Amino acid sequence: MPYLVDGHNLIPKLPGMHLSDLDDENQLIELLGEFCRIHRKQVEVYFDNSPPGGIRARSYGAVLARFIRQGTPADVAIKSKLIKLGRVARNWTVVSSDQAVSNAARAAHARSLSSEAFALTLLQLSESDKQRDIGENEDAQVNSTDIDSWLELFGENKSQV
Repeated sequence: MPYLVDGHNLIPKLPGMHLSDLDDENQLIELLGEFCRIHRKQVEVYFDNSPPGGIRARSYGAVLARFIRQGTPADVAIKSKLIKLGRVARNWTVVSSDQAVSNAARAAHARSLSSEAFALTLLQLSESDKQRDIGENEDAQVNSTDIDSWLELFGENKSQV
C-alpha cells in the first residue's frame, strides 16, 4: 500500500526536526527512504511553499518528493492526487493531521493515518536501526584470547604474525 504524505505536517511531529531547519525536507526524505526500504513501500511526499522556478518533483528511489509552488498548499495537491487516483485511491494511505486532508482521504476511500501515528512508526524504525547497529558493533569486537585460539586452530603461531 503506497503512501501520500503531507511533509510539512509530519516534520514538526518528529523529534529533532523543525520546519525552520534548512534541510528539514531532505531529513524527512531520507527517513522516508529508509521506511520504504525496510517495509517495501512507496511514498509520495508533498511539500508546499516551493520557490518559483524550482523543481516540481524529484525521485529519491521509492520516495517521490513533490514540491508545490508558493500560493498553493500541499493539501490541495494531495486532494487533487486523490481525485486523479479515483477508485485506486482505496489502495493508498494518506498521512496528515490536517482535518480537511483526512476527510478527503476518507471520502476517496483511502486509509487515513495521523502524522503523529506515522511519526511513531518512523521513530520505531529509527530505534530498531540504532539497536541493530549497536548489536553489530558488539558482535564485531574480538578479544586477544579469541585471536590466540584462532591462530592455534589454524596452525599459525604468534611469531609469524
